[in-house]
Amino acid sequence: MAERERRHARPRGVIFVPRSQLLTEDEVERALRRMAHEVVERNDDPRTLVVIGLQTGGVPIAERLRDILVDITGVDIEFGFLDVAFYRDDVSLHPVLASAETSISSDLTDRTVILVDDVLYTGRTIRAALNALSDWGRPRSVQLAVLVDRGHRELPIRPDFVGKNLPTSHDEAIDAGVDGVWIGTLVAK
Repeated sequence: MAERERRHARPRGVIFVPRSQLLTEDEVERALRRMAHEVVERNDDPRTLVVIGLQTGGVPIAERLRDILVDITGVDIEFGFLDVAFYRDDVSLHPVLASAETSISSDLTDRTVILVDDVLYTGRTIRAALNALSDWGRPRSVQLAVLVDRGHRELPIRPDFVGKNLPTSHDEAIDAGVDGVWIGTLVAK
């Protein structure tokens, strides 16, 4: 098994098999820089921002986006990460095997949350994230940043900041990270 496949093995007995690379590491960096500038343009006071990455794929993207925001603004922007496994509406269909960690160090009340994920697909993970965020206070606003929007929404959710729109078929899979974006398929182990 290739190193990339080993790092991205899925917990439910499937593995991502890449077919082709859609974005290089440099292209991802450019997309994140553009998104960061859009965040700054949209939000007057960067001191109210909190960047929160969704476990697991959104965390490294959120970390990099936060670092770029700090470089642009000169403000030490708060960072956290969120596991939404127990907030999903499909837990009965796909039981949670392992829970990732949540780390949000302060109350989100009256803050602007930049919620970050790697890939936006049906919107169900984001719905779960919005429910989970309510346990940490009542943010002034929640803005969604995704590296890849692949379409196929099942819920009325639209990202505020998008690195790249990549329309896909339902049987394709996307693996997105700070080191690049690949399209491929999921196969049983």
